[in-house]
Amino acid sequence: MKHRQNGTVSDDQAGQFQKSFIWMYLELTKDQTYPINPDKVPSPAILIILMGSLGDIIRALCLICHLKSHWPQSRISWLVEARWAELIRLHRQIDKVIIFRREWRASALWQLCKELSQQDFDITLDLQRIFKSGLFSLLSGAKRRIGVHRNNAKELNWLFNNEHISYVDDNLSKLSHYLKFTEQLGLPAATALDFGFDRFDGNKILPTAVVEIQNSFIAVVMGSSWETKDWYFEGYCRLVQQILSFLKRDVVLLGDSSQSPAARRLSKNMDSHKVIDLTGNSLVEMTAVLKAAAAGVGPDSGPGHLAAAVGTPYVTLFGPTPPGRHAPYGCDHLVVQTEKDCIPCYKKRCPGRNRECMYDIDPERVMGKLIKALKR
Repeated sequence: MKHRQNGTVSDDQAGQFQKSFIWMYLELTKDQTYPINPDKVPSPAILIILMGSLGDIIRALCLICHLKSHWPQSRISWLVEARWAELIRLHRQIDKVIIFRREWRASALWQLCKELSQQDFDITLDLQRIFKSGLFSLLSGAKRRIGVHRNNAKELNWLFNNEHISYVDDNLSKLSHYLKFTEQLGLPAATALDFGFDRFDGNKILPTAVVEIQNSFIAVVMGSSWETKDWYFEGYCRLVQQILSFLKRDVVLLGDSSQSPAARRLSKNMDSHKVIDLTGNSLVEMTAVLKAAAAGVGPDSGPGHLAAAVGTPYVTLFGPTPPGRHAPYGCDHLVVQTEKDCIPCYKKRCPGRNRECMYDIDPERVMGKLIKALKR
């Protein structure tokens, strides 16, 4: 018998895994549906699997209120990465948050499997469309495991689910894509979307620097998780200067800790107490700040979708991704994008064109959209 260090498996364990995988595959080849009549099952236990990214999670939150409005007694759980859990917990109608820890250690997976098996789910909605989410969907034990269409799935995800929504192309917004899952469940189309933040009182946790702002302020998001989505530093400088000079508004800089160096540099260049750097603050604090802002501006990123979800208009600077698919809810008219033959490329690193799609976005155009956002 061979053993390897640091939690890797023995030959016997590998054989057991193979047997388990064969069993899973046989289970997966069944393509059965189990219609649920809300009169007969008034309180289905539903698992939503969407572990990240932040923007995707925020857009999918609208499913919760839609589900609860038709199945008020349903029990909804959400499987999510630990770093986004505090945001999920802000939603007033999510009953349980199940944490997915990204380390693929046997003990962590075993604990997750154990927790999933204890919930007795009726329905699983696999919104993630990758191998891991498909595996967790199967392990949920739900009779109805609904995933994306085979041609929209990645990493053989479609194998793990026994129902699939219809195929969609990139012209359909991600929000509408997610709503296909409630359509698959037989729910009527949503007439208005509710992301669950209406009762969130951010005033109690606003940083002191924001509370002390006398006038309304603009939230400026300093970057994204993709290098190709990021605007150039000089563009931020010119935009912030115009906000201070012409709009007479304070500016609050937002983003994660990776954007803090650029935010500190910008604050120093502006040399104004009206520019407040809050990059690196918690996700809940960011939510409160965005809800209090008059408007937000920045690249296609999670904070942009969060702004829209709490009712704040957001001007989005688009480069490698298409606005039709990714514009924040209700903010399609606030999109800024240049015309390039390489758009959309969906690449996280620019293939030799020096991010010209973002560098060619003029701060004056952004300012025009920002003025439009403030006139809502």
